[in-house]
Amino acid sequence: MNIYLAAAQTIPEPLRTDEYMKGTYILESFYYVKSWQIPFIRNSWNFLLDSGAFTFVKNSKTKIDWENYCCRYADFINENSIDKYFELDIDALIGLKEVERLRDKLELLTNKKSISVWHISRGKEYFLEMVRNYDYVAFGGIITGGQKYRAMLEKYMPWFIRTAKKNDCKIHGLGFTGTQNFDKIRFHSVDSTTWSCGGRYGAIHKFKDGKISMFKAPKGKQTKDYITINSHNFKEWLKLQKYAERNY
Repeated sequence: MNIYLAAAQTIPEPLRTDEYMKGTYILESFYYVKSWQIPFIRNSWNFLLDSGAFTFVKNSKTKIDWENYCCRYADFINENSIDKYFELDIDALIGLKEVERLRDKLELLTNKKSISVWHISRGKEYFLEMVRNYDYVAFGGIITGGQKYRAMLEKYMPWFIRTAKKNDCKIHGLGFTGTQNFDKIRFHSVDSTTWSCGGRYGAIHKFKDGKISMFKAPKGKQTKDYITINSHNFKEWLKLQKYAERNY
């Protein structure tokens, strides 16, 4: 399994060197890409590009010219020779038919297939069509519906994974970061922003035996040195990346 670290724009500056960036699995959103990331996108990272759609689903009142956004997204993909990118999976905002139209336009502009993103509203038959027509798809909706919804989805994930594999199709779990479930739910790849949350909450992450554990410093010993905390946590997640690549 490949674990992509998301929210990469927040990687502390001291770690923005080849020592930590070379060969690292990184997912970044087109909406949040910073100029310092471009050389790493082009030369260093195993990279996945997200469209930034989740930002707009969360802020549905924001008015967006999707034609223009699609063209700018395609330009960025072409300019930076990005091979793996997600479609604009904004079904909830503009409907599936319009998503399909923008997907076709995006693939025409880039001359590359996107990673099509399944949501529960698309149904079982649509997923079967996706894995027949694409060599890389994604399982979406994991982080939008709360704990009970996620638990319900997890019951069905093994079927989706098996079905993708039967069709020689890779499958990505968007926002699937429950390391305690990696033994039984093995997507080809997943992504996580959890590494970046430690500084916000004062939590220290520790890799051990294929899992990440989180610890809070005792009262009186907590620090607001977020750069140090996030640097430490990022390094622990790099250990998990390497372990997962070999074992999950």
